[in-house]
Amino acid sequence: MTDAPRRPRRLVFLGTPAMAVPPLEALVAAGFDVAAVVTRVDKRRGRGSAFAPSPLKEAAGRLGLPVAHKVDDVLELGADLGVVVAFGQLIKPHVLAALPMVNLHFSLLPRWRGAAPVERALLAGDDVTGVCLMQLEEGLDTGPVYARVEVPITAASTGESLRRELVEVGTRLLVDQLTAGLGEPLAQVGEPSYAAKVQSEELRIDWARPAAEIDRLVRLGGAWTTLRGARLKVHEVEVMDAASTDDELGGDVVGGLRLLRVQPEGRGPMPFPDFARGARLTPGERLGAG
Repeated sequence: MTDAPRRPRRLVFLGTPAMAVPPLEALVAAGFDVAAVVTRVDKRRGRGSAFAPSPLKEAAGRLGLPVAHKVDDVLELGADLGVVVAFGQLIKPHVLAALPMVNLHFSLLPRWRGAAPVERALLAGDDVTGVCLMQLEEGLDTGPVYARVEVPITAASTGESLRRELVEVGTRLLVDQLTAGLGEPLAQVGEPSYAAKVQSEELRIDWARPAAEIDRLVRLGGAWTTLRGARLKVHEVEVMDAASTDDELGGDVVGGLRLLRVQPEGRGPMPFPDFARGARLTPGERLGAG
């Protein structure tokens, strides 16, 4: 693999989701020459709907940047560095051999290598996470690190707020490092852990688990349970000081948690007391029973 230039002149940017947009916009605003953006092909948003571009492709259009869907296309652009932010694809060895790349990864490597580092850090109850600017290698997030910044995870952190803060911190780190010039990266130190994508079934609440663990699942976003055979999303809870293990729905406290905001199928989010009145819950009913 070729060495990354200390101060790159011409970039290509590879990414896909919304969290890749602020770093791209910041690089353009800082005066970097972005030759092209590489992102996934357009996909259908829903059954029968039209094809939709990725958030990064939409941003590239607003910025007037060329867009490619094949990674190999970057080899024809005369760039001297590739910047990868949440691209979601492995870069093949022949591309890395021709064009050095850096990756903005949202964890403190080697902890949480992989696709869902933000989600796994929150679910695991980590007190701190962060952002690393690393040299891209063939391995999964194994490259040496140019710079890192720590970000605390608090009891109020949600998946959304944590992603937003990490993107803000990471964007500044990326622009500052590329502006000043990349130095020599340092090898990762420590025991690796891996952040597999979170599956829907993992977001199903097990009311037998500790209240703090369920709270983290809810704060991640997408947590759900069942009631009367229908799915019920749980958007907000409060951990009680005096834990209750009662899971009968006579009140708003279940498993040591006060239910604050929920969303039944086909409806919008609402306060739990409003839902309970409308659903006419009885003391013998239990969440997650069917």
